[in-house]
Amino acid sequence: MKAKVLAALAATMAVSATCAFAANPFVDVPTDSWAYKSVVELADAGVIQGVDGEYFQGQRNITRYEAAEMVAKAMAHMDKATVEQRALINKLADEYADELNNLGVRVSNLENKVGNIKFTGDARLRYRYQNGSSKENDNSWDYRIRLRGTAQVNDRTKATVGLTTDNQNFGSNGTASGGENDTYADIIKIDYNFGSPNWNLSVGRDSAYFLGGPRSYGYQYGSNFDRAELKYQNDSFAVTAGYGKFKEDGGNDVAQYVKDNYNYNLAGKSGDAGFDGMKTGYGEIEAFFGNDSAVGVYYNQFSRADGDKDDANVITDADNLWGAYTSLNFGSKWNLLVNYESIDKSGRSLTTGNEVSDPELWIAKLTYGKASMAQPKSWDIWVEYIDAEDGAWLGGDTASWRNFGQMDNLESWGVGIDYVIAKNFKFSVMQSFATDYKDKGINGAGQNDEEITRAEFNFAF
Repeated sequence: MKAKVLAALAATMAVSATCAFAANPFVDVPTDSWAYKSVVELADAGVIQGVDGEYFQGQRNITRYEAAEMVAKAMAHMDKATVEQRALINKLADEYADELNNLGVRVSNLENKVGNIKFTGDARLRYRYQNGSSKENDNSWDYRIRLRGTAQVNDRTKATVGLTTDNQNFGSNGTASGGENDTYADIIKIDYNFGSPNWNLSVGRDSAYFLGGPRSYGYQYGSNFDRAELKYQNDSFAVTAGYGKFKEDGGNDVAQYVKDNYNYNLAGKSGDAGFDGMKTGYGEIEAFFGNDSAVGVYYNQFSRADGDKDDANVITDADNLWGAYTSLNFGSKWNLLVNYESIDKSGRSLTTGNEVSDPELWIAKLTYGKASMAQPKSWDIWVEYIDAEDGAWLGGDTASWRNFGQMDNLESWGVGIDYVIAKNFKFSVMQSFATDYKDKGINGAGQNDEEITRAEFNFAF
């Protein structure tokens, strides 16, 4: 194995002319050896170190872990390689992807190199059930497929295009080719690096914007978010600022929902009660510390595209929101996430139809283990607590597994487990319990007080 890896790395390394005159660091590699020049160059570049810093031991078979170390060091010199040489290093990185992940080297770093075009995707088959809700029988099952293509335009510019299907419900009586099965572009964006790995400008449509960022719980976010975003990040902290508009309503027909569930007709009260059309200017500051732990604080200022945000009957009306999160890793396998949000809002709740004012949210989640799609048989188990006042949910999408029926106006517990059956194939199951609703809502209709069960298969390719 050593000869194979060495030959590939020697073919891909572009080292400076001075390397040819570097001293031979290994006493067991004679100057007349066919591998002498490659060994010296790779040693001078830091790709190989030998045994005890003195012996190359060219006849010894090496482990996959040692080979992955060599590939990882070659990746650090990608800026000196041609497009063709990078392609060869990419192949080696794919071969040793699992070992590189264990070394803490993200193979996805290769996507940042010039000349690399990468296609990825994922698929989800999901089951959701709540007794007495719309999620029963065939309507409990749905699926989604997403495709992504990323191209490195030059050293500083990356273009990404993504396609997705809507969540397709197995309970639909329409034809499989019907209009409800639309596929559309949910990502069309350009990322520009200012010559430093710390600064990045991203412009265009992204598939989602998390209020609080991807390290927070993700209680609410907007799908298909058109924005311009500037970010500075180093090993210690990150600062993000941007402005954009939400383009999806999370699948919620707000006025019809309230009419059907609470016998309160919002028709004519507002022409735009959904989440789509809301604009936001936002900022976030995050600090990173030992063991990949982090804290962050974020702020959003909202306005509506149609100017109706002061209408008391607009359910998703909010002037601004601020929040904070702490993600604390302790021990080798434990993580505690705590997330708080306060919303400056007056209007009606999506959940109950009640008039609400300045709702708050608390969420805590404790996780043991880590299910990694790249590591078969990895797993985690978690328990969470949510305390959401009436109106805390803005009505868009959510990263929570509670994305219907139990989003606000409640205190509730949940538990779940994730297990990676095989590489890029994960199974997850979640269950709510001890749910307590705070208010019965308009005309005493209240919420469905049954617990939620969810299970899903996720595939990556």
